[in-house]
Amino acid sequence: SMLISIMKYQPIPAAFFQENRDELASKLPAGSLLIIHSNDVYPTNADGTMALHQNANLFYLCGIDQEETVLVMAIGANGSHQDTLFLRETNDQIAIWEGARLKREQGSELSGIRDVRWTTEYDALIEQLVPAASTVYLEENQHPRCTSPVQTRNVRLASELKSKFPEAEYANIYPILGDMRLIKKPVEIEYIKMACDITGEGFKSLLKALKPGMGEWEIEAILSYEYLRRGARKFSFLPIIASGDNSCVLHYIVNDQICRDGDLVLLDIGAEYGNYNGDMTRTVPVNGRFTPRQKAVYNAVHNAMKYAMQILRPGIDKKEYERLVRVFVGNELVTLGLLTPEDLAEKPEDPPAVRRYFMHGVSHSLGLDVHDVGDPQPVLQANMVFTIEPGIYIREEGIGIRLETDVLIGEESNTDLLAQVPLDADEIEKWMAE
Repeated sequence: SMLISIMKYQPIPAAFFQENRDELASKLPAGSLLIIHSNDVYPTNADGTMALHQNANLFYLCGIDQEETVLVMAIGANGSHQDTLFLRETNDQIAIWEGARLKREQGSELSGIRDVRWTTEYDALIEQLVPAASTVYLEENQHPRCTSPVQTRNVRLASELKSKFPEAEYANIYPILGDMRLIKKPVEIEYIKMACDITGEGFKSLLKALKPGMGEWEIEAILSYEYLRRGARKFSFLPIIASGDNSCVLHYIVNDQICRDGDLVLLDIGAEYGNYNGDMTRTVPVNGRFTPRQKAVYNAVHNAMKYAMQILRPGIDKKEYERLVRVFVGNELVTLGLLTPEDLAEKPEDPPAVRRYFMHGVSHSLGLDVHDVGDPQPVLQANMVFTIEPGIYIREEGIGIRLETDVLIGEESNTDLLAQVPLDADEIEKWMAE
């Protein structure tokens, strides 16, 4: 195929996107219309821009990773649908300065959509379809943790559409796609596994290089090198390289301190592969040996992770799962001398005292987004992919330990997608000694 030679990774087969459109169409009423846009290329300063980070819902439905792309789906009876893909028209000027954009045949080959047009034809089609539609579905981010002062392209163009066609009935496609995206299809699992493999391999290389006196930024550089050369486009998120006291800061991203002998360094890192993400945390001793206290806290977190792995199974309610893990961590905190049995007795079914040392959730869905979309507290089902990431943070001791792995929930048993990465405290020490 003409596309594969120009890509860093195999594109996902078009059949996947076709299947997603078919599934979505089956959930929408006949006579409705879906319009979904790519994300903007955001400006920085002067003539600078950020790299395009594609709208994940658009990508999920058509596989196009290019700015100014639009997908329009006209839904017919019994789940039938007519899809039109709009692409930014390429020309010699664009090709010389920015590189060639997709040709219409390439857009078709990537997405499985036969009707591919240039964006210049978009307005004419919209004027024909919107007035006739029973409901117009648009895309607006409703992630519970989204705080965006900046308008996305979808939001901006939605408000233009609403002022142009005030009579139309509008709805948000976001929750419907979110629930679809919670259940991973086989090809998605393959891509997440690739992202996890790259994430883990980079970490293994790092373990052999890590030593006292190294800057947190040097660790970031080693990981960046190991990830990019393996086909990742970037880190899945800004990497957290938190040594010493910084390990107690949950989203520490400045990565500008020296890693000192005797300290721990917490690495919350991930590589992105073909739009899918790995998300892994390991906490390791800078000098290659845990102190007895560090190891005791480490093993407490590791125990909590193993417990979580056993109960994160189909049928359990995520809220209940999180509560059970907090109760488990509470008992570990008593063993570590951080809490007393009286502290836990205050509300034994979910002791508030635990949050002094473990203040975040245990698990989140993972996929096209790192904190993936869909009901944040679902009943768990097979083929969901969730992180498991307990932590204990003792600010007064300068010890923060988090461990995180990515898990494919299966009917019979779970699959740890980072199983090949050192996790056991003794195994970490052995790797670092080599």
